[in-house]
Amino acid sequence: MHVLLLGTAAGGGFPQWNCLCPVCRAARDDPAAAHPRTQSSIALSADGTRWFLCNASPDVREQLARLPLPLPLPLSDPRLPPGPEGTRERSPVRRVPIEGIVLTDAELDHSLGLALLREARDLRLWATEAVIRTLERDSRLLPVTRAFASVRVTELRVDSALELRDASDAPTGLEVEPFLVAGDPPRFATADEPGHSVGLLVRDRATGGRCAYVPACGALDPPLLARLADADLVLFDGTCWTDDELQALGIGTRGATEMGHLPISGPNGSLEPLSRLSAARVVYTHINNTNPILLEHSEARRAVERAGLTVGMDGMRFRL
Repeated sequence: MHVLLLGTAAGGGFPQWNCLCPVCRAARDDPAAAHPRTQSSIALSADGTRWFLCNASPDVREQLARLPLPLPLPLSDPRLPPGPEGTRERSPVRRVPIEGIVLTDAELDHSLGLALLREARDLRLWATEAVIRTLERDSRLLPVTRAFASVRVTELRVDSALELRDASDAPTGLEVEPFLVAGDPPRFATADEPGHSVGLLVRDRATGGRCAYVPACGALDPPLLARLADADLVLFDGTCWTDDELQALGIGTRGATEMGHLPISGPNGSLEPLSRLSAARVVYTHINNTNPILLEHSEARRAVERAGLTVGMDGMRFRL
């Protein structure tokens, strides 16, 4: 299984366009001291040619440029996008570099890219019932996207594995299993329903490789740690370094855990329990622009590295 980190920042990217915090200032003054990052997303493939997005960020156009350029297909291939509306022909000029999109939640930084992919004309989407309902009813992103493209939606059931199929409905050997994580629903959601925020365990049936993708998580209890210990690669929520990070900077009134994000440091942070996952490589992603681990030579970065964990960066690749 190929795993590509397309974006490793939280909502707003890094540096954030309207932020003058010390970390964003450092990134603007010296990009070598704090590398820019786009908003959280990864791409997965079993064969290096058929790719799936996990989350569709507002930076999706820039991120898709990291994927291999698709090869031309014969006109009879069902993976070719439809031609002009009202015709049966398929376009040999247009080619979509992804087979589909899997969502962990309906937050804008993870779903706004759906509307930006409307030119695909035919999209496949996997999400839980709660996420689908939020996209339909609250953010209205599904109806907006459907005004331009066909969107084939498959419901993901919590704790139930399902094999991803490509645009021509052929099996890929990649199996995805969603699991519940602690967190709040999007602030625009009209209901707090189970499954509004999940992590994903992705397995490669051919190699047995396992990747856990958890970009938002408000608590690490023993059952979740046991699940993560079963993975070869863990991509985990690194939003804030401290629980009061935004409050201390005067740019927020709630702590990280109140927003559904477990801080990295502190007695109840994620760093210590994740460092005990000796069988897995652990990489922090979904990193907020205020988090000092983004600074290449900060003490926070050194603490993460001393614990044996990695600070994620756009473009990182793994093979499981």
